[in-house]
This record gives sequence, C-alpha cells and structure tokens, in this order.
Amino acid sequence: MTEAVEFPAVSPRRLLWNDTERRPRAPFRLLATPVVFVVVSLAVGLSLSTALGDLAASSRLVSLVVSLVSVGASGLAALVVARYVDRRTVADLGLGLDREWAADLGFGLALGTGLMAAVFVVGVAADWISVSPAPLGVDRLLGVGSLLAFFVVVGIAEELLLRGVVLTDVAEGLRWRFDPDAAVAGGLAVSSAVFGVAHYANPNAGLTSTLSITLAGVMLGLGYALTGDLAIPTGVHISWNFVQGGVFGFAVSGLDFGTSLVETTERGPDVITGGAFGPEAGLLGIGAIVLGAVCIAAYVRARRGDLGFDPSVTVPELRWKQ
Repeated sequence: MTEAVEFPAVSPRRLLWNDTERRPRAPFRLLATPVVFVVVSLAVGLSLSTALGDLAASSRLVSLVVSLVSVGASGLAALVVARYVDRRTVADLGLGLDREWAADLGFGLALGTGLMAAVFVVGVAADWISVSPAPLGVDRLLGVGSLLAFFVVVGIAEELLLRGVVLTDVAEGLRWRFDPDAAVAGGLAVSSAVFGVAHYANPNAGLTSTLSITLAGVMLGLGYALTGDLAIPTGVHISWNFVQGGVFGFAVSGLDFGTSLVETTERGPDVITGGAFGPEAGLLGIGAIVLGAVCIAAYVRARRGDLGFDPSVTVPELRWKQ
C-alpha cells in the first residue's frame, strides 16, 4: 500500500505577501496595476469634468489639456503602483535621469526620427506614398506643436506603465523559477503582447496591426531590457509617433490627427503601406521596427561593451532599503 504524502501547509499570507521584500508577490502586484489604472483614470476624468464642464467641446486648447491629462493618467497610475504596491524607487523604474540617461534618450529620439524618415523616403521613392504641399499657417503649426506635447506624454506614460511596471514585475516574478535572462525574456514577451492587444481597440486595427504593434513592443522593450533604463524606448516612442503623425501625416496606430508639416497619401498596397492603420501595419513599418531593434542592440553593445540583459530588471531597488 502506498502511503499518502503530506505537503506542508502554505498560509494565504505567504501566497500573497513576500516577507523578504515586504510587498505583495508579483502576480498580485500585476493585478493591482489595472485596478489602480482604472481608479486613477476615473478620478482624473471626474476632476476634469467638474473643473471644465462643457468647455472642452468648444475650446481646442481645453481639449488638448483634457487629452494630455487623460493620457498622463496612465503614467501617474504607473508611478502610484511602483511607489505604493511595488515599493520601488523612481530610479528603479528606469528613470535614472543622469548624463548617460540623457545620452540614451537622445539616441532614442534620433533613432525614432530616422526610422520613420526611412519609411517615408522608401515609400515615396517606390511611389507607394504621394506627397502634397501643406500650407504652414499659424493654426497648422499650433496643431503640430500640440501633437508634439501629446506624444511626449504618451511616450513617457506608456513606457512607465508597460516597460517600467509590467515588464519588470513579470521578470521579477519569473526570476525565482528561471535564470535571469529567461525571466527578462518572459517579461519582454508578456509586456509586448499587452502592448499589442491594447492597440486592438484603435480604429482600423486588426490581427496584422496587433502583431506588428506587439513586435514594436519587443523593439521598445529591448531598449529597456538591455540597459535597465527607459531612456531609449521613451525617446524612440516619442519621436516615432510624432514624426509619423506630426511631420509626415501618416495615421498613428489607426489614429488620423489631421495636422502635419507634410501631407501624404498611401497609394501602394495596404500590405506594404499599412493602409488606414498607418505604416506600423505594413511591411514598411515592420521593416523599420526590425531595423530599430538591430540599431538598439548595436548601440548598446558599442556603448557598454556587451549585449546581455541588464540584471537590474529582475533585482528591484526597494524604497524601504534606502
């Protein structure tokens, strides 16, 4: 007769709470992220509605403020989760803000600009994209400036939330069962998938666009995973979106903002140009994403001398240890 094997009882507290790190375990920290996001977004939305009333519908400036603050709510939610749930320092979020960080940010801004310029040049040269002259009046310039402010907020907020919180929490949770590189790779995969699915609700989205945005998430996450800082992905995210929509007039992840320095029309096959969703859903955008990942890897190797995942992604710097 086989004797029954008794397993040691595990208390609910140990399942929920990490005594060593004095914070909830990774799965529950991740579950807290969307809850905090919803609470912060609702609080911001209600506050804006109360403060502005019906002004948003009649004032372009007020509409811009509403958009900026609403998008910024996701970044605020990330900071709240990081500080009070993850109990991490601001620097551990990938915001070192030193000279090296600034240099990496500059590289990211230049890379995002160059990649989207390459999409434009190749598209025009192959006659897949036509260009129309755009009158540069005060209204247009103000509109482009507004887009720049909007995309700066979007880039910072989304990188904080998806790479700074989601990727890191998944990697920290996996480090107990896998080696650090595998843990970071898991975090990179999960955060990229979330990034792709989050854009599925955008206009003109579909399976192809979702997969391509997921691939873009891998490119952005790679910049964080290799350096432990959000400088490179934040720079790429901001300049990619702004140059795409505010300079060349492409749709940005399905959104047509209607104002840009150059007016363009896609005339090539959708499989190449991305159609109404914008270049990210076509081979031009996918090629730029792959090239961007290669450039990020080459830059990090040249600057740091190696190409491994940064160990800080899986080893948190906790506030209570400071």
